[in-house]
Amino acid sequence: MRKLRARSLSISESRQVLRGVGLDSGMIDDVIEDFCRRGYLDDSALAGVLVTSGVERKGQGRVALSRALAQRGIPRDVIDAALDELPDDDDERALEFARGKARSMGRLDPDTALRRLVGQLSRRGYNGAVAMKAAKSALREASFGGPTSGVRFVDSD
Repeated sequence: MRKLRARSLSISESRQVLRGVGLDSGMIDDVIEDFCRRGYLDDSALAGVLVTSGVERKGQGRVALSRALAQRGIPRDVIDAALDELPDDDDERALEFARGKARSMGRLDPDTALRRLVGQLSRRGYNGAVAMKAAKSALREASFGGPTSGVRFVDSD
């Protein structure tokens, strides 16, 4: 119960905690069953919370989310169901993240900025094509590769 007060646990993580306390497998199964019945353990609800958090707070893509859920011991079918609830907007989320990072890369040459931005997107769990497309678009919007003198010419009569 102390572990559950600190943070939500998956059923798999709960089993590991109970093994560490020295309970036998029969008692562990009874405790897990009781906690599931009471609603203390729910892998589906936990997966939903982690997906929402990963997208909204961390800007993660599907690959990173899937990996994070699997590391918590959540079953593959529950992971797939949680990711199916996610709108198919990896392109938009990647572009939003890339726009934020592109603004801070003004001092870099275009090739270095592209390489770094694609790397950051890839580490966030976006596949290569999505990362490249978002990085190029964000850097283009931030005016990489074009004349950046900042001088504007205006027609005067």
